[in-house]
Amino acid sequence: MITLIAAAAENNALGKDNQLVWHLPNDFKRFKALTTGHYIVMGRKTFESFPKPLPQRTHVIITRQADYTYEGCLVVHSLEEALTVCPKDQVTYIIGGAEIYHQAMRWADTIELTRVHATFEADAFFPEIPEEEWELIATESHPADDKHAVSYTYCTYRRK
Repeated sequence: MITLIAAAAENNALGKDNQLVWHLPNDFKRFKALTTGHYIVMGRKTFESFPKPLPQRTHVIITRQADYTYEGCLVVHSLEEALTVCPKDQVTYIIGGAEIYHQAMRWADTIELTRVHATFEADAFFPEIPEEEWELIATESHPADDKHAVSYTYCTYRRK
């Protein structure tokens, strides 16, 4: 099973200059809870936005750079190749960036989207979720508070 996991603003903004444009600690906790113990597939720039590899996850990094390596991570050169190195009997999480999300939409079974209730200037955007292909099966809303400057909703979509 392939799951896209992302946080995107109302205008589908993901980030700017390879950084998130909001800070939602509870979303980070949810991301960790869902992805720990699984393969996570990402583009090289997304991987390089982390201070270090995320613990207790197998990193699959997609890059066009033929000689790119990173100790302890699997490096591949296409999304198709990435999916062949991931186990078929467990959930594989696609964690970005924008280009990888767009490519992966056709293979995804589930989307775990944190909808950030604001709009942001961005240079990376999550793809549109076509209503004719996807069903929203669960939501969980959270108001802004002292640790979260904006409200947000966890949305789970399943392919119809």
